Amino acid sequence: MKENLQGFVIIGALCILAGGILTFNSVSFGISMADSWLADRGGADTGFYQIIVKSYIDSFLVGGGVMLGFGLVLTALTTYKLMKGKES
Repeated sequence: MKENLQGFVIIGALCILAGGILTFNSVSFGISMADSWLADRGGADTGFYQIIVKSYIDSFLVGGGVMLGFGLVLTALTTYKLMKGKES
């Protein structure tokens, strides 16, 4: 039982790490994706390009935030369960 819970802690820590990376690097990831989109398309209006950049940045922020939150909740609940098991 304890080994399974430790696996959940590891998964939670990896989610926290991935979510933090996505959240804090969302601007560079978003601009890179938008530049790739622009190169594939061959050109676009400046206003439309700004909308695409903003949407990619927001996508990475939301995805990173969800992963970060899930990892924090999973790690906290698993740690609580591990500590409660030691008391018994």
